[in-house]
Amino acid sequence: MFHNPRLNRLFAADGRCFDLALDHGVFRNPAFLAGIEDLPAAVATAVDAGPDAIQLGAGQAHLLQSVACQPVASQPVAAQPVAGQLVVSKHRPALVLRIDVANVYGDHLPAQLFCLTLGRAVEQAVRADAAAVVLNLFEAPGQTDLYRQCLANIAAVKPECERFGMPLMIEPLALEPGACGNYESSGDATRIVTLVRQAVELGADLIKCDPPAKSADFHRAVEAASGRPVLARGGGRIPEETVFLRTRELMQQGARGIVYGRNIIQHPRPRQMTRALMAIVHQGAGVPEAMAILNG
Repeated sequence: MFHNPRLNRLFAADGRCFDLALDHGVFRNPAFLAGIEDLPAAVATAVDAGPDAIQLGAGQAHLLQSVACQPVASQPVAAQPVAGQLVVSKHRPALVLRIDVANVYGDHLPAQLFCLTLGRAVEQAVRADAAAVVLNLFEAPGQTDLYRQCLANIAAVKPECERFGMPLMIEPLALEPGACGNYESSGDATRIVTLVRQAVELGADLIKCDPPAKSADFHRAVEAASGRPVLARGGGRIPEETVFLRTRELMQQGARGIVYGRNIIQHPRPRQMTRALMAIVHQGAGVPEAMAILNG
């Protein structure tokens, strides 16, 4: 596995990870709150579903870390799990702590964009017993100051991560102007790959990035990461079968896992969605098996 014990807590024994993102409220976008208006209830549901990790902001990390360790599934599991079969875990999901805040999301963006880190962010992560911290690396046309801020954030946080043995997840996001004056994720494989490589050069221990428009190009991001684990970012809501198919393709392209949020928390059955995706990530389940878990 990994030399860093926190990474070994973040990733399952098979070296894969499903990080369920519940940190959307930190970005002050009303659309991001759908499904997590009652965050304590959302965290409780997520813990019960049993992903490998849950991603939260510093102010709400206690909702996860105060949960007593308990099994997430009661049925026995065979020595060799089959596709679609749940794996029992006796541990709560690991905490991934969001340590920055930005104003780049929404339909009406301000004239000046920013991305700022929390004060003594890594110390906060250590006190919260986080398995990793996550920072953005935004790159958007004409937004040099925003890009510079992200680089400065990473440069300041990386030495502290080394000091405390805290894995640094960098989230490189290539953005482009949307139709409503907002920013959307670019599917340009070259931009994504170039930004992933920069994140690795800056010291990322693992990467969370958007898939290119063609899932078959995701292996390029994996190659650019030079051995660092790459987790695929989920983005906005899409149909379940599309989520399952894309996830399976990304895993086949070399992803070490996924970081999904809205496709789970905004779904009417978040627990079943989580377990279906866990089956794809960890057991290689296909779309029919994932749909059976979702509907079962």
